[in-house]
Amino acid sequence: MLNKYSYPSQRQAIQAFSFLDFSFQFLFLLVLSICLSSNSNAQITIGAEKMNEYLPLLKNKKVALVVNQTSMVRNTHLVDTLLKRKVNILNIFAPEHGFRGDHSAGEKVKSGIDALTKLQVISLYGKNKKPTEAQMAKCDIVIFDIQDVGARFYTYISTLHYVMEACAESNKLLLILDRPNPNGYYVDGPVLDTSYRSFVGMHPVPIVHGMTVGEYAQMINGERWLKDSLQCKLQIIKCDKYTHDQLYRLPVKPSPNLPTAEAIFLYPSLCLFEGTNVSLGRGTKKPFECLGKPGNSIGDYNFTPLNLPGIAEKPPFQDTLCRGFLLSEYAKNFMFYDMKINLYWLKELYKVEKEKSTFFNSFFDKVAGNSILRKQIAEGKSEEDIRQSWQEGLQTYKPIRKKYLLYRDFTGKPWIYE
Repeated sequence: MLNKYSYPSQRQAIQAFSFLDFSFQFLFLLVLSICLSSNSNAQITIGAEKMNEYLPLLKNKKVALVVNQTSMVRNTHLVDTLLKRKVNILNIFAPEHGFRGDHSAGEKVKSGIDALTKLQVISLYGKNKKPTEAQMAKCDIVIFDIQDVGARFYTYISTLHYVMEACAESNKLLLILDRPNPNGYYVDGPVLDTSYRSFVGMHPVPIVHGMTVGEYAQMINGERWLKDSLQCKLQIIKCDKYTHDQLYRLPVKPSPNLPTAEAIFLYPSLCLFEGTNVSLGRGTKKPFECLGKPGNSIGDYNFTPLNLPGIAEKPPFQDTLCRGFLLSEYAKNFMFYDMKINLYWLKELYKVEKEKSTFFNSFFDKVAGNSILRKQIAEGKSEEDIRQSWQEGLQTYKPIRKKYLLYRDFTGKPWIYE
């Protein structure tokens, strides 16, 4: 029987589901989803909420913050929280999407003065991705508090890398206020071939790395991935009562086109389509929950991308009817599937593509982290064969990851809470 402290594994859920009559299956799904989500966040205390641990470190210090719209302390932004406590905030460093999270993907973030706080905002997305020596000389300590989603190509961890490097070079402490990883309950995908290193993939990790920002920072340090093998002075304020077995739904959307839990769960699989001629639903109400393109011959979902300033400016196939798949229900019932990067849609859409030479663009190899996946799809390799080709890299990565974990690892039964 389900209760507050006992949740079924995927395998147990599938077995139970299969024995139900069809008339009871919908009710079973609904009750299970409510039970699972009711405990997802309630017991967890994020690092930013543990002010007694980090406020003493900020006394009489000039503080620089790497924050965005996700940097909330309960219902108040970290910046406002610190200002109320008379912390001397020198400036804000802003990642992709900006300090307020109102810039669309890839849009240049400009430096300036924040209208509400009157603080200086320095862009770390554009030409300048790393705090300069002069900027670092003015501060005493840097705080990093940004919600990640656990995928290698999500650029907040690339910003983390450059901030760590700047702190290491200037001998400044980096204080990380840790947050749970909503995709932190599995590890999957090809490990990055470092010859394909870019801002959407800087380290030899798989697409789904299975770490919080704090854990990831420890790995960057420990594996000496910073320039000249430097190491950063690092202090992490851990989350309380979080483990990698738990389902965590983000209270604030981490970027404009990841507005729902379903989009976040699908993101590791669907972001590969950024390197194709297929729309991911940017400019619709279902970004990263649908796929399609004009003239596509499969799928039964139609959508028309629109220009949405600050969310999806000039999206692919703007004002043009696209046909494809709506994947929201798949994502909602994700606990009934093996959690992994799903290649089905990529393989199927390539299979029906009439102009196969135009299906992939030059960005695909960057998000994949190699040129092999593109060739495997083009050659018609089975998903099983493709996944098998990832295993050597994953077996090398997993012991490295394990050295830097701050929280109990997943056990293969992701929804059990003990």
